[in-house]
Amino acid sequence: MKTGEKLQLWGGRFETGPSEVFERFSNSLHFDKRLLDVDCRGSKAYARALQKVGILTEEECAALVRAFDDIRAAANEPGFFDGANDEDVHTLVIRKLKERAGVLADKIHTGRSRNDQVSLDLRLWLREEIDSASALLLELMHALLDMAKRDPHAIVPGYTHTRRAQPVLWAHYLLAYFEMFARDHERLQEARRRVDLMPLGSGALAGSGFPFDRAAMARELGFASITQNSMDVSGDRDFALDFLHAASMIMLHLSRLAEDWILYSGEEYGWLELSDGVTSGSSIMPQKKNPDSLELIRGKCGGVFGDYTALFLTMKGLPMTYNRDMQEDKPRIFDAADQLRASLEMARVVADTARLNPSRPTAAIEESWAVATDLADALARNGMPFHQAHKLVGRLVLESLRASRKPGDWTSDAMAAFDPAFTPEIVRYLRPEEGIRTRELPGGTGPNAVARALHEAEARLSQWKR
Repeated sequence: MKTGEKLQLWGGRFETGPSEVFERFSNSLHFDKRLLDVDCRGSKAYARALQKVGILTEEECAALVRAFDDIRAAANEPGFFDGANDEDVHTLVIRKLKERAGVLADKIHTGRSRNDQVSLDLRLWLREEIDSASALLLELMHALLDMAKRDPHAIVPGYTHTRRAQPVLWAHYLLAYFEMFARDHERLQEARRRVDLMPLGSGALAGSGFPFDRAAMARELGFASITQNSMDVSGDRDFALDFLHAASMIMLHLSRLAEDWILYSGEEYGWLELSDGVTSGSSIMPQKKNPDSLELIRGKCGGVFGDYTALFLTMKGLPMTYNRDMQEDKPRIFDAADQLRASLEMARVVADTARLNPSRPTAAIEESWAVATDLADALARNGMPFHQAHKLVGRLVLESLRASRKPGDWTSDAMAAFDPAFTPEIVRYLRPEEGIRTRELPGGTGPNAVARALHEAEARLSQWKR
């Protein structure tokens, strides 16, 4: 075959070739070329399998393996894809193989379909992508724990309905996001388990007509096991949807974190100071320091959701088994993976460099009535039915709002005059740190509970990294 000559893996039963419009519409090399390396690696394993069943001699197999290694190396050189007009990456690889190995290249596709070949390539690529995303996620979780340890005693308002609700430790707040990302890590690992099945030998849909040792191929390529049904392999993109679901959940949590920190770093809150390295200025307003990094994370979330939705809807009405619609999986998978990786890396840098200003959230608690529940709980511990305690504290809050009195403005005598149930023992819960100390149940915001949770989170993180 001449260098640069176009190769087509089908066409014998056609009287004419495809139209230029169809070729342009259906070709996928411009996006699936990033599968070249895994395609060559999978084909090397397949060449060895062909040798074992007698299709290739030892010398032929070695020649093909060398050619695939040469293609992998050449692909790293500038200009490798220049002028390529192949149908897809698999056709390009075969063309490059023929340039290096001649007619011997025609044997490599024996007993293999592009259906199980694509499934293999995607699984190899996704497995590595999941490992990369998992590592970045763990780095972000580590950064959150470092933030918690920098200000272990800081108290901030916890919110419900975007209104100040109860005081919590800053570390407790950060651990909430750690738990979200811990679930995300589990989802990624579950998706990896679904990906980690070797599909070669499934053929187009009916299984290969050659007696391959599929388990041996799986071992060579590092898969945990093999797929169980050839028709399922041909029509399956569940493993890709599992990844997209996991990616979407991570982006959802990143978006929520970004939204919080965009608010908390603004002048109205003033809790967080974002570093210059993750913010930008305004082209017209000299004073501005905009949280662009967090806004972009929040914005990219929609794209990943769209990728998930697009593939989900593409698959929903497809009959068994393979349909060309499934070619559209790769742009969705690649885009989501790229945006996920970039967003995780960006979030980690933001977390590494952001600094809490503890006095601002403390002031927010002191000027609000976030301690109201602590007072009601204290009354209930003294024997007052909680609903009565709730009403009594509610009346105290109403009176305070009418008189513009903050919790710190009340003295013990004034509290007792308002209602004798407010004993000095109860009044101390006007200080947020006192109420926090009562919440030492596992999972609560009590200082000891949070210290234990931090220790346990670090142990989990260390285990996952190993």
